[in-house]
Amino acid sequence: MPSLTFDNRFRHELPGDPEPRNFVRSVRGACWSDVLPTPVDAPRLLACSPEAAALLGLAADDLRAPDMVAVLAGNALLPGMQPWATCYGGHQFGHWAGQLGDGRAISLGEAMGAGGQRLELQLKGAGPTPYARRADGRAVLRSSLREFLCSEAMHHLGVPTTRALSLVASGETVLRDMFYDGRPAAEPGAIVCRVAPSFTRFGHFELLAARQDLALLERLVDFTIDRDFPALRDVPPARRRAAWFAEVCARTAVLMAHWLRVGFVHGVMNTDNMSILGLTIDYGPYGWIDDFDPQWTPNTTDLPGRRYCFARQPDVARWNLERLADALRPLFPDDDALTGGIAAYDAAWSSAARAVFAAKFGWRDWRSGDETLVGEAFDLLHAAEVDMTLFFRRLADVDLAAPTPETLASACYHPPQRHAAAFSDWLRRYALRTAQEHRPPAARREAMNRANPCYVPRNYLAQQAIEHAEAGDTTFLEALLDTLRHPYDEQPARARFAALRPEWARSRPGCSMLSCSS
Repeated sequence: MPSLTFDNRFRHELPGDPEPRNFVRSVRGACWSDVLPTPVDAPRLLACSPEAAALLGLAADDLRAPDMVAVLAGNALLPGMQPWATCYGGHQFGHWAGQLGDGRAISLGEAMGAGGQRLELQLKGAGPTPYARRADGRAVLRSSLREFLCSEAMHHLGVPTTRALSLVASGETVLRDMFYDGRPAAEPGAIVCRVAPSFTRFGHFELLAARQDLALLERLVDFTIDRDFPALRDVPPARRRAAWFAEVCARTAVLMAHWLRVGFVHGVMNTDNMSILGLTIDYGPYGWIDDFDPQWTPNTTDLPGRRYCFARQPDVARWNLERLADALRPLFPDDDALTGGIAAYDAAWSSAARAVFAAKFGWRDWRSGDETLVGEAFDLLHAAEVDMTLFFRRLADVDLAAPTPETLASACYHPPQRHAAAFSDWLRRYALRTAQEHRPPAARREAMNRANPCYVPRNYLAQQAIEHAEAGDTTFLEALLDTLRHPYDEQPARARFAALRPEWARSRPGCSMLSCSS
């Protein structure tokens, strides 16, 4: 059995629920509850991340050992593990939802990683907790595989994210109504082991504020700063909380720029799904932009309002931060620090977005007038049904001396003739702007391909991986994972993973339509 060192500061330094029994209830005056994972019948390791394992000083073979698979399935514990589930609330689709909490996520412990960093291990789908409400605490293979796949893909894309250590089949079935249409079906169950420095969410602070438990709110804020933001320890106490909130806001802004850079749509940006560390967290009904549509949302629950569509994500993040500010307001003598934090979000978003889009279009910096050229490009992508990922890879190949729409043809879902004149005009102006920087073509292409991935975990690829895995074959998943470890590199042998979305996937469940059911 691998040896890990756990200190479990969250449960040791914050108050816990005195009730030891595991039943659904309102938990007050506490940040966590004791809960043990519920064992499963026949756990089997389907996939693991050697890179995430290395953070813990482990090798992939350590995770494949039967005793460790039992831990990753919730059937056993390592010495030092003290499982708990946390209590939080949140705004869901713009409305306060009250107590939510870790309904099927169980933290095993906070391990000290190979580099001295703190890494919390958390099982998702390991059984009910006091926060499970009416649910069974389990997760199905389709959602678990999608979370495992995307967590690791986002890391390799350079997007701040929680990590995924393992994907384990439970050997049991789980009953789920995928689209809430009254047709539940038994699906294979699975458990993901997630890894992050912290899984603290905006909702942890919101619930305490809503309950007017200000003493515990203050305690949680100071604990979070000390444990998770060590760079702020040297800030004078009078300014530390304000600096912390501004840092949370800035990190969230940078995260939004990354999501837009790679074409990611979270799908359910409730405040309980927002990480205080500025990480992508809770991979539920997420999706990836194929043919560009700023109003696209992968989440059927988000229709028809499209609150969480691709283009609205930065605005929603700001709204969520305002709700966090509301929760923190009792800890500040006036609103200046909180207003300053929101201003820090605006400044960080503006700076990050300009840097991201300048890099995507092959520019060293952002200049006056670029916003018009960029806006017109995205309007054209939408009108002509152009694949976002492939467009930017093809744009890097455009000859600035003689730009032609034909260079972009392989990124289009339909023959581009109807929009050829518009693309020709835009490319002419794009070439003039880009040529002003006098960058050699090879250097420009290399720089653009470092900013624009060739491979992303497209919805239809994830769905194929799910279907193969449900049939007992993980080779497709393994090949896809291996490809996504190098998303910016051309991989001729893996070209199928960079292809346009096939027509059969345009409206297929799992490819274009998902729900919160998992």
